[in-house]
Amino acid sequence: MDEAFDHDGDKPRVKDYMTRDVSTVSPDLTVREVSERIVESQDHNGFPVTEGRSVVGFVSARDLLLKEPSEPIFKIMADELIVAHPDMKVTDAARVILRSGIHKLPVVDDAGNLVGIISNSDVIRSQIERATPEKVGKLKRTLESIHGVEATEERRSVDLDVLTPTQGKVYQDELEGRKYELERGLTEPLVVIDNEGDLLIADGHHRVKAAQQAGIDEMDAYVIVLPKRVDLGMARTAEKEHLEDLNDITVVDYARHPLVETIDRLNE
Repeated sequence: MDEAFDHDGDKPRVKDYMTRDVSTVSPDLTVREVSERIVESQDHNGFPVTEGRSVVGFVSARDLLLKEPSEPIFKIMADELIVAHPDMKVTDAARVILRSGIHKLPVVDDAGNLVGIISNSDVIRSQIERATPEKVGKLKRTLESIHGVEATEERRSVDLDVLTPTQGKVYQDELEGRKYELERGLTEPLVVIDNEGDLLIADGHHRVKAAQQAGIDEMDAYVIVLPKRVDLGMARTAEKEHLEDLNDITVVDYARHPLVETIDRLNE
């Protein structure tokens, strides 16, 4: 188990917020039949198209416009659909939704079977539930349990130039969101572990990098203070990746997440 928020364990996953009961349509249905389903539904403006449990495309209300009522869906559906994996981070799904301009992202398992769907409203819901004192307390208890120590928790300002990152890259588009929050005073505190004077970032790499780019010298933080020096997994990660200060964090303009696939690739 890794202690850091930014290291997988405590990041919200798509499976935690996706809708599991997904309405689908068959590729053999007609434009008329799917149009009637959309009209009758208050919650759907499109459907994943499936054969059995396998996703073969997506059809939206816009796709149906000006089409012959008898035309089968497989002729007009989008068949190069972007899909996500249930273990993908919600923040990465949000990035895909934002950059692609879509509103709903079908979620498929390793076999390409539909297991859910995540929408932009699901992403918004996940972001409302962000870093809280309760999550900081959970991290504190985890550290105490793993290392057999009794830590304390403080709320204080920290100098950015003394922080050690434990994550080697951040995404430019998410940085823009963090900059927006900084400009409006909406950013949440960092989470930092004080390991006998070494201040390691446990959560907030995008926030702290955005602050650095904005010329900010210090930020508010939840600081978990360890009573003695311990061998932290995140410290080993920082050393392995040669991360010493914020300048060592790479900003990625855009990179496709390894758990994002397209239908044509899944069906190879």
